[in-house]
Amino acid sequence: MELIERYLQAVGFWLPKTQKRDILAELSEDIRSQVEDKESELGRKLTEADLEEVLKQRGSPIMVANRYLPQQSLIGPVLYPIYLLVLKMAWLFCFVPWLAVWICLNIFVPSYRGNAAGNLIVGTLHGFWMALVYIFASVTFAFAVVEKYALKSGFLEKWNPRKLPPLRDANRIKRTNSIAEVVALLAVCAFWLTFMSSPVMVNQPDLKIILAPSWRIYFWSILALMLVTCAFSMVNLFRPYWTRLRATVRLFTDGMGWGLFAWLCKTNLIAEITLPNVAPEKTMHAANAINWWMSLSFPFIIAGGVLVVLLDMYRIVRIKDTATPSAGGLAALVGICG
Repeated sequence: MELIERYLQAVGFWLPKTQKRDILAELSEDIRSQVEDKESELGRKLTEADLEEVLKQRGSPIMVANRYLPQQSLIGPVLYPIYLLVLKMAWLFCFVPWLAVWICLNIFVPSYRGNAAGNLIVGTLHGFWMALVYIFASVTFAFAVVEKYALKSGFLEKWNPRKLPPLRDANRIKRTNSIAEVVALLAVCAFWLTFMSSPVMVNQPDLKIILAPSWRIYFWSILALMLVTCAFSMVNLFRPYWTRLRATVRLFTDGMGWGLFAWLCKTNLIAEITLPNVAPEKTMHAANAINWWMSLSFPFIIAGGVLVVLLDMYRIVRIKDTATPSAGGLAALVGICG
């Protein structure tokens, strides 16, 4: 009865983790008992439409979950779980990028570190805490308006069991994602080999740009990482389940890719710029300016890389050690990959 499992999944989304397992077990047993009683009454198995009616009588997932939650008075017992979720997400999306960029700036930009040392509380933290206050005020105001006006329409009771989200499999990889990755990586590899292999990026009569010798190392390293990623995306296409091996390889390739990008920004990439009728001193000044601006992006690249690596590590942690469905003969050939 997949519809019941989807319903329980939707209810569980709003339940606290410490109580979720027990509450869902109790609710599942209650629903299945009701289904058995209904089948005995009708003398047949329930159809999909019958199951929909049983679940509609139970109420929408959030309304059912609300009965098991402690009653709150800040917003209201019905909207409080959604309010709390939105508030946490808003604070998280504000705090994580701010913290990552701030740490990187203090570690890798000495001028910023020197200026920020004496103004840490009154400057940096003041702006951050004000942002949190504004987020709290705006989210609370929005939900207060919904509580006062929208709930009267009974929109939470107007739901359709058929529109419940499908059952999630933490290990499954969408084949559309794998296909998109393979196509994109093959296209980027073709472009990379065709236009980026030479350190002479522009060689025109009126303009010439030459990259530093370190470009060769970066070029071949990135090409190798793209080919490895493409190969594993093809494996994922035919065996669409994450394993610890493949998730670890993705962690390695993502970390290496962001690390190489960050390294490139610190290596003075532009070695020479040549313009007709322009003194070499001026073109060198332009090259140094470009390199300097690239170096300023270093902390932000590190912050982005750290976020991606953390997400990859989270994927490894949440992978379930369960057997996955067979993918046929081709899957057996790539079985060594997970």
